Amino acid sequence: MHGELQELGRAVKQAQYRQHRALDSALQAVGTTLAQWDALRAISRSPGASARELAAATFQTEQAFGTLAGRLTAQDLVERRPGHGRRIEHHLTPTGEQVLAAGHKVADHVLADCFSALPGPDRATLLGLLQRLTAEPDAH
Repeated sequence: MHGELQELGRAVKQAQYRQHRALDSALQAVGTTLAQWDALRAISRSPGASARELAAATFQTEQAFGTLAGRLTAQDLVERRPGHGRRIEHHLTPTGEQVLAAGHKVADHVLADCFSALPGPDRATLLGLLQRLTAEPDAH
């Protein structure tokens, strides 16, 4: 059984790796990277979020996200504002909104290609299965 589980784990990782490489390469055309675009998406979903919240949303450490946020701020894609207490809130700038929108178009194209081998019902099944695997433990 362990061989099958290891093969499954490797297949998931391989699919993720291919997807990330394709996205990172294609996003260069709109002047961003996958890590930057993912941060812009997270900020867009949660305007005013802290670095801690955004690090968790983007699967990064707080330190790594802080460095990334600094680069995004220097590129005028993100604005950091003082929040309650020592909290620093993150917001997209108009330029950040434009890069995010351009990235969505690129991602839609790349992901359609990445999942083209699966018909719609199979994609829906895969999504459902992955959502079950990543659901919070008490949600089962």
